[in-house]
Amino acid sequence: MTDFDVVIAGAGPTGLLLACELRLGGVEVLVAERLTEVDETVKAMSVNTPSATALDRRGFFPTLAAIQERAMERFRRFRAERGEDLSQPPKFAGHFAGIPLDAAYLDPDDPAWADTGRADQVGLIPQAELERVLAARARELGVAIRRGVEVTGFEEDGDGVTVRLAGARAGGGYDVSGAGGAEAEAGAVEAGEGGVVRAGWLVGCDGGRSTVRKLAGFGFPGTPPEITGYQAVADMTGTEALGSGWDTTATGTYAHGPMPGRILTVEFDGPPADRTTPITVAELQDSIRRVTGVQVTVESVRTVTRFTDNCRQASDYRKGRVLLAGDAAHVHSPFGGQGLNLGIGDAVNLGWKLAAVVRGWAPPGLLDSYTAERHPIGAWVLDWTRAQIALMRPESHARALREVLTDLTRTVDGTTYLVKKISGVWQRYDLPGDHPLVGGSAPDLELADGTRLADHLHTARGLLLDLADDPKLRARAQGYDDRLTVLTAACPARPGLAALLVRPDGFTAWATDADGDAGEGGEPAEAALERWFGTPHALPETPDTPTRRPHDRP
Repeated sequence: MTDFDVVIAGAGPTGLLLACELRLGGVEVLVAERLTEVDETVKAMSVNTPSATALDRRGFFPTLAAIQERAMERFRRFRAERGEDLSQPPKFAGHFAGIPLDAAYLDPDDPAWADTGRADQVGLIPQAELERVLAARARELGVAIRRGVEVTGFEEDGDGVTVRLAGARAGGGYDVSGAGGAEAEAGAVEAGEGGVVRAGWLVGCDGGRSTVRKLAGFGFPGTPPEITGYQAVADMTGTEALGSGWDTTATGTYAHGPMPGRILTVEFDGPPADRTTPITVAELQDSIRRVTGVQVTVESVRTVTRFTDNCRQASDYRKGRVLLAGDAAHVHSPFGGQGLNLGIGDAVNLGWKLAAVVRGWAPPGLLDSYTAERHPIGAWVLDWTRAQIALMRPESHARALREVLTDLTRTVDGTTYLVKKISGVWQRYDLPGDHPLVGGSAPDLELADGTRLADHLHTARGLLLDLADDPKLRARAQGYDDRLTVLTAACPARPGLAALLVRPDGFTAWATDADGDAGEGGEPAEAALERWFGTPHALPETPDTPTRRPHDRP
C-alpha cells in the first residue's frame, strides 16, 4: 500500500515538469518543496532549443511566446534607458566565456537548424516565470504540491520508499538591508506540516546540495570551485559607464542587462567561505566596483544570489528506488543557463520511463536507460562550463587564448559551431538503428492537415506516424493503444520519409524511408515497439478473426 506512486523532492522547474510528465503517464505524484512560494531569485534567463521543443510538445508554446514578449519589453526598456537606438535590433546570438557571439556570423542554412519548428521562436524565458507556469500546469493535472515541507529522511525496501517530511523554515534567505543577518533570520517562519508518506519511488530534484542525494549515498565526483559570482537585480546609480551585455576586465567578468537593474559579476578569488551567509548590499556593491572599475552605488536590491563553479556529477542517476534529476544530479557554473536546460531534459527523459514502470508496461532495462542517455549529456555540459572558466581567468595565458577564440568567433564557422553547441541542437541518444533520424529529436514535421508533429505529443504518449498509409505497419501497433498514438498523415515536404516511431520524450526510436530503408542495422518496427513500449496487451478474440499481435506478420 502506498500513499503516492512517486514522491518528488523539490518544486523547481525540473521537479514540476517531472511531476507533469508522470501525471500525464497516469501516476499519482506528491511534490514536497521547502519554499512556501516560487523562488524569485534571478537565475537562468533563457531556454535552449531542446527545452523549447520539449515544452512546445506539451502545449506550452503560446504561454512561452507571451513570457518572451514580456521579457523583450523589459529588454527594450533597458536599452531605452541607456539611450540605445531601438530601431537597430541587437545581433546577440549568445556568449561563450563572456565573449559575445554576433548573429551576423551565424550560418542560417546549417542543417542543424532544420525541422526545429516553432522552438527557434522562443528562448528568452526567465526561470521564475517558467516555474510559475509549470506549477499551474501541475495543479491542473492533479499533482499534490506541499510547500513549506522538505524531505528529511527515507527508508527504502523492496516494495517502495517510506519518506519522512518535516516543516521547513522559509524566509528571505538573503539580507539585502545592509544590516547583517539578523533581519533575515528574524523574518523566517515555520511553514508546512511534516509526516511520513509511503511511495513506490523517490526522486531528488532538490538542487545542488540535494538532501536526497546525500542520504542515498550517491557518488558525486568532480572539480572544486575557484570563483565567486553574484547575480542580482538592483536599483543602482552610476551605471552609465557600464557596458551592455558581457564584458571582461583585468579583475574578472561582468554582465549588465538584458533587463533594467540586472548585474552579474565573476571574481577568481576562490569560493565564498559560507554560501549560506546572507548577502549584504555592501558585499554586492564592492564586487561590482572591483570587477567593473566603475563606482556604482547600489541603492537597494530586489533579488541577489551567489554562485560558484563547483563542478560535479552523480556517478549514477539511480540507486534502487531512488533517482536524481536536475541540479541534484549535476552542478556547474551557471553560464548560459545550462542547468535549467539539463534539468528539463532530465525530466522529459525520466518521466515517461518511470511512469511505464509504475503502470507495469515498461520493457526490461527501460528505467536504466535514463542514466545511460542523460549522463553523457550532463558530462558534456560540465566540460563546456569548465572550458569557459579556463578562458575567463584573469591571467596572461588565459587572456592570450581568449584572444585566439575571439578571432574565431568573427568567422561564420566559429560562431556557428559555438551557437550550435550552446543551443543544444547537437544532442542525440545512442539508440539502435542507423537511420539518420534515429536517436535525435524528432523533426517537427508540418503535416498536410496543417498540424505539426509537436501537436500530437501533448499527452506524453508515444507516436507512430504513418506517412505512407501502410495498413501492415498500423497492424503491428495493435495492442499498444494505452501508450501509443497511431497517426496516418501526409507530409508533402518529406515525400521520401515513410514512417517514424517517436518516444514520449520526442526522440526518434525508429524510422524508415519510402524505399523501405531503415538504415544499416535498423531493426523492424515490431522490435522497436517492444524495445521501447514493452509487450502489447492482449487483443480481444472474435469467433471469425484471430488475434493479430505486432510480431505476427500479416
